[in-house]
Amino acid sequence: MQGVMNFFIEIIREPAIFLGLIALIGLLLLKKDFSTVVSGTAKTIIGVVILTQGTNILTSSIAPLTEGFNLMYDIQEAEVAPALGSDTILSQYGTQIGIAMLIAFVINLLVARFTKIKHVFLTGHMLFWFPFIFVAVGVENALSNTQIILFASLMTALYIIIAPALLRPFIRKVTGSDDFIIGHPTTILSLVSGWVGMLFGTKGKSSEEIKFPKSTEFLREISITSSITMFLVYMVVSLIIGFDAASTAFGAEQNLFIYSLMQGILFGAGLTILLLGVRMMLAEIIPAFQGISQKWIPNAVPALDAPILFPFAPNAVLIGFIVSMITSVATIFVTGSLGLFSFVIVPLTITCFFEIGTAAIIGNATGGLKGAIAGSATAGVVMILLVGLSVPVLSGTVSDWIVIFGGNDFSLWSFIGDLVAKLFP
Repeated sequence: MQGVMNFFIEIIREPAIFLGLIALIGLLLLKKDFSTVVSGTAKTIIGVVILTQGTNILTSSIAPLTEGFNLMYDIQEAEVAPALGSDTILSQYGTQIGIAMLIAFVINLLVARFTKIKHVFLTGHMLFWFPFIFVAVGVENALSNTQIILFASLMTALYIIIAPALLRPFIRKVTGSDDFIIGHPTTILSLVSGWVGMLFGTKGKSSEEIKFPKSTEFLREISITSSITMFLVYMVVSLIIGFDAASTAFGAEQNLFIYSLMQGILFGAGLTILLLGVRMMLAEIIPAFQGISQKWIPNAVPALDAPILFPFAPNAVLIGFIVSMITSVATIFVTGSLGLFSFVIVPLTITCFFEIGTAAIIGNATGGLKGAIAGSATAGVVMILLVGLSVPVLSGTVSDWIVIFGGNDFSLWSFIGDLVAKLFP
């Protein structure tokens, strides 16, 4: 029995296989011919793999900037040393995390089938990381083993049901349809950006309508624009902290100019690959999911990973990343100067790109270019405050994890979960 459960857990944790299985089931329910079933399933899996590899390339290209910003603002490494730590939680409570994940997913399916909340959370790796966070909260509050499973299951179910539903109107405004929504820890930051964007209305031009002189029309190509932008970010940081310090911080083993140029090109290539994977996967998973919607869960839509939204406003993604890096680092500096937190927070480059990049798309949809800028600027500040809110809650378990991947729904819901866990006898 344990082996069977572990097998299903591994399937859900592997996005390509999980979504490929969803496509397979949907196409079979639609009674498609053998060739179409094989083609649709394979293209879905390949599309997700392409998307994932693009994401990995993007992550590797922006990760060195964290240390550069640390030096720029004299920010020390995060002084967080939990008694257990994320590795210990994963090794000692892996079974509880897996059980909670499966129970929460089943609850999501039942709610989608029998209520008006019609979405199915299909971002497999997030289906794992949220029970990971909630199990840690349960451990922090000294819940029993049974209580931890019950608590993590219910909190994960609440999250995957509530969060995508809150974002649904904003996603509809971006895409103009209800083909899919977003199931990703960007929710709170995207809501903040969307609300801030509303202050500007939608009369201003979109971030995607930025006009370039004829001689620079090549900048309309997002792979070129993103490469140049990231190259300039690396060079600006290098100029501020000094070339020698930058080489050390970035771990550059070649001329800093060449290194920065290649990081920019790597970023552009990663974004291009990611967008290709998104288009390929969406072309297959959306039609296939209609089979599940028609047969099992009427009118349901899939809640998918945030990068699925990037093709709708790629300029906004870059704007969100750059603006939020500026405001979040400034917030780190201010909170550190005021002594608001008893621990050090480091720049969260990954959250700035993926979560706030998505938030900027939402801000652009509600308030145009001004909404994207103001929304992502505000989200950058909120992100740091959320980290400050969540680290004390997870101080004995996974605070080492949250200071790197938090500042988003993980942080917010760990705080909410802590309040709920205290109600257990």
